Amino acid sequence: MNSAHTEEHFFEGKWYAHPILRNTLLATLIAIVSFALAHLKIIPNLLEIILYGFAVVIGGFHWSQEAVERLIQKKEVGIDFLMMAATVGSAALGMWDEAAFLVVLYGAAEGLEEYTFAKTRASIRALLDLAPKEARILKEGKEIMVAAESLREGDIFIVKPGESMPTDGIILEGRSAIDEAPVTGESIPVEKTEGMKVFAATINHDGVLRVKATADFANNTLSKMVHLVEEAREQKGKAQVFIEAFGKKYSPVVLITAILFLIFPLLFGASFTVWANKAVVLLVAAAPCALIMSTPVAVAAGIGAAGRKGVLIKGGMHLESLGKIKVIAFDKTGTLTRGKPAVTDVISLRQDERKLLEIAGSLEKSSTHPLAKAILEKVLKQKTRLVDVSDFRSLTGAGVSGKMSGQTFYLGKPKLFEELKVRWDSVLQDAIDELKKMGKTVILVGTNEGIEGLMAIQDEIRPEARAVIKTLQQMHLKTAMLTGDNEVAARSIAQYLGMDDVRADLKPEDKIKAIEDLKAKYGPIAMVGDGINDAPALAKATVGIAMGTAGTDAAIEAADTALMGDDLRKVEYSIRLGKKALAISRQNILFSLIILTVMIPAALLGLIGIAAAVFIHETSEIIAVLNGLRVAGNTI
Repeated sequence: MNSAHTEEHFFEGKWYAHPILRNTLLATLIAIVSFALAHLKIIPNLLEIILYGFAVVIGGFHWSQEAVERLIQKKEVGIDFLMMAATVGSAALGMWDEAAFLVVLYGAAEGLEEYTFAKTRASIRALLDLAPKEARILKEGKEIMVAAESLREGDIFIVKPGESMPTDGIILEGRSAIDEAPVTGESIPVEKTEGMKVFAATINHDGVLRVKATADFANNTLSKMVHLVEEAREQKGKAQVFIEAFGKKYSPVVLITAILFLIFPLLFGASFTVWANKAVVLLVAAAPCALIMSTPVAVAAGIGAAGRKGVLIKGGMHLESLGKIKVIAFDKTGTLTRGKPAVTDVISLRQDERKLLEIAGSLEKSSTHPLAKAILEKVLKQKTRLVDVSDFRSLTGAGVSGKMSGQTFYLGKPKLFEELKVRWDSVLQDAIDELKKMGKTVILVGTNEGIEGLMAIQDEIRPEARAVIKTLQQMHLKTAMLTGDNEVAARSIAQYLGMDDVRADLKPEDKIKAIEDLKAKYGPIAMVGDGINDAPALAKATVGIAMGTAGTDAAIEAADTALMGDDLRKVEYSIRLGKKALAISRQNILFSLIILTVMIPAALLGLIGIAAAVFIHETSEIIAVLNGLRVAGNTI
C-alpha cells in the first residue's frame, strides 16, 4: 500500500462515495454480472472479456495511476505497481476473471486503508466544527453578530448561556461554569470568573460573559491542537521508517524475480504459460501490503483518538516510545499537586472550629501573603462570617495581628508566639511536630494569653494522584518524584502517594542527572511536568509529558506529549495507549511476516493459484487494517 498521503486522505463523505471504494463497488457489480451471464451461456466469450476489462479499468484506475506516478516521479516500484503488473499479467494469460478478482479485492483493501486515514483526520477536523461560526461582539456600545473567523486579538465578545466560545480569551466580566471537554477532555465543568482564560469551542453553561479575545480563530488553542495532531500523524516511528525503507528495496526485488520467471522459459525451453503464471502469483503473494500497513494505521488511529481526548502525541515515534516506558518521573508542584496552598487541618482548642475560622479569616482579609488566600478560601467554603478588625498590623516574616471586640489576636508561625512568650502544652507541640513531619506549614491563632487553635496548610495534592500512581505501579512501572521542594515536604507527599523513589532539593540541572540515573537503572523514562519550568528534564526524558498546556504555546513545544488539561489520569491513558499501539503494531508485523513466509514458497512451488494468492493476500491486508483500528478503542 502507499505510505504517501493522497487526496483521498482529505475525503470526508460517506464510505461508498470514496473514489476508490466507489469504483471498487462498481467494478464488483460488473464482474459479478459478467461471471453470471457467461456461466449461464447468455453472452459470448468476447463480451465476457469486454465486461471484465471494464471492471479492471474502473476498479484499478486510482491505484494504478498512483503506481505509474510514483515510478515516474520518485523512481520507486511500489506495491501498487506490483499489483498492476499482476493484473496485466493475468489478463495477458487470458485469466480475465482472476484479473478482475485481483482488482476488486486489492481496490477494497486500498480503499479501506485510505478511508481509514480520512476518517481519523475528519474526526479531528470535526473538533473545529464545535466552535461557533458566528460571534456576538461589542462595537460602539452595541452587540452585533459577525463571522467568528473575523475575530481579532483585542476584540470584545459576549457569550450567553448555552453558547460556545468563538475563540480564546480572558473573561472581563461575569462568572460561569465552562465545559472544557472539547479542548482538555475533562468532563466536569470548570468554574470561571474575571481574569481567567477561556478557550475556543468550550461551552458556557449558566452566566453571561464578556470576554476579550486573545487570539484570532486561526491561531486559537483548538485550531493549533487540530494542526498539531495532523502534523503528528506524519511523524513516523522507528519501526514504520524501517519497514517502509525495507519495502522500497524489497518491492523491486519481487518485480525483477517475476521478470526472471518470464525469461527462464525462453532460455531453457520450459513452458512459458506455466512460468508466466508463477510470475503473476509471485507478484501477488510476495507483495508486502500487510507488512507496510502494520504500523501506520495503528499510529494514525492512536494519535487521532488521543487528540479527541485532549492528549497531543507529537508523532509515531513518541507513541511508540510511550509503549516502552519503564519508569515515570513526576514534578511535584503543579503536577502531583495543584500548585496552590490549601488548608488541610483545623484544630480548635478553646472554642468551636467556626469561631476559630472567623478570627483567622477576619485577620487575613487585609493580608497579601500567599497563605492568607488559602485561609480565606477555607473560610469562604465554610460560609463563616468575617468581622471588622482594627489596628491591623502585618508582622513581616512572622504573621499578622489585629483587634476584635477590644482584644488583640495574633496569627502566624509558632516562632511568632515564641517571641510573644506564649506557652503551650506538650500535646499541642506533638500535634505541631506531626504536621510538620507531613510537610505541612503550621499556623497558630491566639492572644498574649494563650493559643486558640491551629491550622495546617499544604500545597493541595491532586485528588486523582494516589489512584494514578497505584495504577501505574500495577502496570509494572516504577514511579519517582523529582522536585526542587524541601526533603520533608517531598518525602511526606511521596509516602502518601506510595511512590517508589523521591529526590528533593533539585535544581534544573539536578533533574537532568536524576533522569539519567533513573533511565540507567530502569530503562526508558517519561517525565511529567508543567512544560516550561521542567523543559530541560522533559527534553532529556525518553518521552516528555507536559500537562495543563491549553493555551500555552511554550508548554506544548517543550514536550513530546502535551496534556491539554490538568488531569493526571491522562498520563495513565497515554501510557496505556502507547502500549496498546505498540502491541498491535507488533501483532501486525508478526502476522504479515508469517503470511509472506507461507505465501512466497507456496507461489514458487506452484502450490497456489492466482485466485487463492489474491484472496489470502488481500484478506491479510484487511485484517491488518482492522486490527490497527483497535488502537482507537477505549484504553481506560
